[in-house]
Amino acid sequence: MEGVGSFGAGRAGGDFDPLAFIKQPQTILRILSWIFSMVVFGSIVNEGYINNGSERLHCIFNKNYDACNYGIFVGVVAFLGSIFFMVLDIYFPQISSVKDRKKAVLLELGFSGCWAFMWFVGFCFLANQWQRTSPDELPLSQGADAARAAIAFSFFSILTWAGLTVRAIQKFLLGTDMTLFTTDHLDGKPNIQPCPPSTGLETVDTYQSPPFTENLQTSPKGYPEPTY
Repeated sequence: MEGVGSFGAGRAGGDFDPLAFIKQPQTILRILSWIFSMVVFGSIVNEGYINNGSERLHCIFNKNYDACNYGIFVGVVAFLGSIFFMVLDIYFPQISSVKDRKKAVLLELGFSGCWAFMWFVGFCFLANQWQRTSPDELPLSQGADAARAAIAFSFFSILTWAGLTVRAIQKFLLGTDMTLFTTDHLDGKPNIQPCPPSTGLETVDTYQSPPFTENLQTSPKGYPEPTY
């Protein structure tokens, strides 16, 4: 299994291919999430408040400031989160430690799942407050279009962040399988293979001296006597 990475990435130190990175479904979902978040909080900030003949600005969603503030908060955090995890995706293949990769995947999984839920709450909240808004309180059609855009792209954001959550789950499940094969390699530890157990059938090479073909008679002085 050498050469296979963990948690959905190859071996650390590989070359970065921008074209292949952009074509990944995860990258496409991040870009869409980034765009949708800008539409939501941008629509509310620019056209989400009306004065309606008074000096004080009111939230276009049934004059409920909590609705506007919630939409702006979720949109801005999703905008920053999309950028952060996009950078993390680029840096992720360079992480050599499996433990650090696991932490990154768990962080992505937790944030994506949480923000998919936050977008769901935001969509229901904005749609509910928009239904309660009286048409007399909307003198400008541009403000109504901005409110509808915020609601629509909140719904689209649920889908993109749910897709990112599924991708993070797949990476985590893949990592739990591949870690068994790559933990020592990616942590920089030497891959030491254990010695096989002895079976008792091994052959032992022994040195045997050649037999003497004849016995030499030695003299009492300790050296062989010459023969004539």
